[in-house]
Amino acid sequence: ILSYPRHPVLKKRDDFEDVLEERRRSSDLRYALRCYTPTLYKGLVPCKVSVLKSIVLQSDHLQCVIKQVSSESGDSTECVAEEASLILDEMAHRMQLSTVRFFVFTLSKAFKRLFRSVCVNEEGIQRLQQAVQEHPVVLLPSHRSYMDFLMMSYLLYMFDLPLPVIAAGMDFMSMKFIGEMLRMSGAFFIRRSFGGDKLYWAVFSEYVKTMLRKGYAPIEFFLEGTRSRTCKSLTPKTGLLNIVMEPFFKGELFDVSLVPVSISYERVLEESLYARELLGVPKPKESTSGLLKARRVLSEDYGSMHVYFGHPVSVRSLAEGKIKRSQYNLLPRYIPQKPSVDTHEFLNDAAFRLVRIQEENMVLKPWVLIATLLLQNPDGMDLSSLTEQTDWLRHLALAFGAFLDWPDHEACSEVISCSLALHRRLLSVSAGHVQLSVTDAPQVETTPEEAVFQRAVVVLSCASYRNQILHVFLRPALLAVAMQSANSSRKDDIYNCFNFLRNMFSNEFILCPGDSVQDFEEACYLLMKRGVLQVLEHEIVMSASGQSTLAFLCSVLDPFLQGYQVVCRYLCEETNENLTEKEFIPAVRSFCFVSLSSDLQKNALAALLRLKAVRKVKV
Repeated sequence: ILSYPRHPVLKKRDDFEDVLEERRRSSDLRYALRCYTPTLYKGLVPCKVSVLKSIVLQSDHLQCVIKQVSSESGDSTECVAEEASLILDEMAHRMQLSTVRFFVFTLSKAFKRLFRSVCVNEEGIQRLQQAVQEHPVVLLPSHRSYMDFLMMSYLLYMFDLPLPVIAAGMDFMSMKFIGEMLRMSGAFFIRRSFGGDKLYWAVFSEYVKTMLRKGYAPIEFFLEGTRSRTCKSLTPKTGLLNIVMEPFFKGELFDVSLVPVSISYERVLEESLYARELLGVPKPKESTSGLLKARRVLSEDYGSMHVYFGHPVSVRSLAEGKIKRSQYNLLPRYIPQKPSVDTHEFLNDAAFRLVRIQEENMVLKPWVLIATLLLQNPDGMDLSSLTEQTDWLRHLALAFGAFLDWPDHEACSEVISCSLALHRRLLSVSAGHVQLSVTDAPQVETTPEEAVFQRAVVVLSCASYRNQILHVFLRPALLAVAMQSANSSRKDDIYNCFNFLRNMFSNEFILCPGDSVQDFEEACYLLMKRGVLQVLEHEIVMSASGQSTLAFLCSVLDPFLQGYQVVCRYLCEETNENLTEKEFIPAVRSFCFVSLSSDLQKNALAALLRLKAVRKVKV
């Protein structure tokens, strides 16, 4: 069910249609006020919000936890029940169609200004229309921008699908007016962490499970937990995934459909904001005034956007032979149980494979290839050389199974020229020479530190586009570095080196647990098919024409290898015996400022902790 093709090139993907085309030809107001008749789960009309709250508060599970908390804290059950009711009031959505219609009208105007096109796979929509009628649905979009959840609700309204209820962070609730409008459009607000708060977790989990059991609406949340500032997939979180699977584990639902959704941007709205955050500039607080100040983005061109609805994944089929549901029969359903070790492993494996599906359905634009080459050539490239190498890289990416949106019947030079124009803020083109540069900085005297910082912002902004294609090259690149490092052509030596690198980078990239041999075989197959190497029974040998491909693949991983080396050098050479976690990132950055993003530093530390090279002690 969750297997992806061993040979990614053979994968067939759906065609797209531009949903903004019709919007540009007709009235936005008439469209927002049109008759909305969504497809319903088993034909059931959703209950009122007040009834939903009542069901949650009176549920056996929540009543059981209220008694436990009352017993532990010494407070009366009435007092704890009142607290549970207040938590639910703070959390719950209050979906109103009138507010949704206002958002549809506003977003229609905004999307037409921001994007040249918004392309959706219609076959994916048809599969979703079928899925929502049969089983409760959980939507799992990738998360690269605040635009993601707005676009998801907009598209479901457009195709007469039930509007989702969306797990959102508390940050949005503090936005005057906007926070309340999001709540009335289906957002329910949860804390970023619960800190062992048993009552809060019980209210939250029962609220989600009640909506799922009743087929109230599709549940939508982000597996990665937060926006990816680096535009590569983050290690998935399994808490909410466990909640939506539990009704199936306990036999309350026959099945649940998980729908991975891949959202790709030709140009990300928050590109420079993300780069600054990665360099230590605090994230701006979500506020209505901040949103109004950000309206200048409406005058910018963000190219095209692609939304790919993947095949629904059946939890029933996924769990077959992996989860013993009989273990859930040993206690009444309403008594809370922690997931067993087997369940936790299953959840982790499923989460990784779902994110891998998201990655493989990401539509890549020509700019990601150009950005990759410009980062490998910091002094810039002649336009003719850039064109030639981009064309070579396009064919390599397609051979490795990339989902590349390359305009048909257009000359390569024309495609590159259009991409350079769209991303002109990150580069300069002079006398046929292209290089990354700060083109929109104010023309005033800057200190050397400010100049380095501005350069780092451009490099990290560009790296966020390079990161979008890393999943295509990752496994062959790990093999290329392993071949370079092993100093041996023996297959076993190269595999051991590959496995070490894969283990080291498993916080950095989406590498499914336990798939080391499969990943190695996939890398060998792709490079062998490309004529880069020969795989014999006990040896792996580079072919005469394979040098340039292996050199390129090694340079893809080079920034990450260098970054991890800097972290290791700092920990070996500079640290005192005791270093607090808060001090770590600024200390490493001042030790060696080479555009090291805080994301990479955190991942390197997590890897070293996992490999027991570093010890973490709570004090």
